[in-house]
Amino acid sequence: MAGSFNDSNPDSGGVLQKPTIKLCHQTGQVPSTAPSWLTDHELDRYAQLSGDRAAEFLTSRWLIRQALSKAGSMEPDLCYPVEGRPTAAACPAGWHLSLSHSHGLSACATQYGSPVGIDIEPSKRHPQWQKVVKRWFSPVEQEWLFQEDDSQAFLQAWTLKEAWLKATGRGIAGNLQTLEVRRNFELYGDQPDGLWQACVFYTEGYLCTLVYRQNADSEGGSWPRITLLEPPLDDYSLSSAQALDTHWEPIFHRNIQA
Repeated sequence: MAGSFNDSNPDSGGVLQKPTIKLCHQTGQVPSTAPSWLTDHELDRYAQLSGDRAAEFLTSRWLIRQALSKAGSMEPDLCYPVEGRPTAAACPAGWHLSLSHSHGLSACATQYGSPVGIDIEPSKRHPQWQKVVKRWFSPVEQEWLFQEDDSQAFLQAWTLKEAWLKATGRGIAGNLQTLEVRRNFELYGDQPDGLWQACVFYTEGYLCTLVYRQNADSEGGSWPRITLLEPPLDDYSLSSAQALDTHWEPIFHRNIQA
């Protein structure tokens, strides 16, 4: 099973009951002058970066504005995140977001009124995954992962944990075991309600994992809208980006049990 979307129009109505994911490839270009749309906080961070890290930062902040523009039906130059870690929109208000970037690809997930977390990794990454499992994973996770002896199983478990921590607003230190990934990817988290969802899929040579807390009155189990955008221009101007065909391969979508 695979899917494709060509979504060049803003999401209708301004409010969606399910999250959306916008992706774009990094161009590697760094303009001679910082884009005028960066906030003061972003300018301070950008001034400390150079080379690929500066390009990655600009691409991800450009993508945030494109994603919020599509989600909230606003011009991208009017959209910007809250200061600090970009977990929500300052404008348009009410939107939660999550950002991930890795090896030239950036991803931004948005959802109205509910937290969301996303993590992407190249599908061929983590050849030394056993060391990570021994240090950070629970005994239950270690047992089945070592029996499986499959780097892709590890990568799915790892991105689930990363996306979970982003969605629940916590850092890695001391929190990786707040989500336990059991055999056959039964998921158990430390949140008290049963509204948490996780979906895992491949796209563009990457593993992508999304964790979100669905609205109580929404229909669970549906896949997010996934769109690959054209990469930013060399000057990172905020004209509305066009959508490209996005092919993806679903792995699973399921509840996270309390």
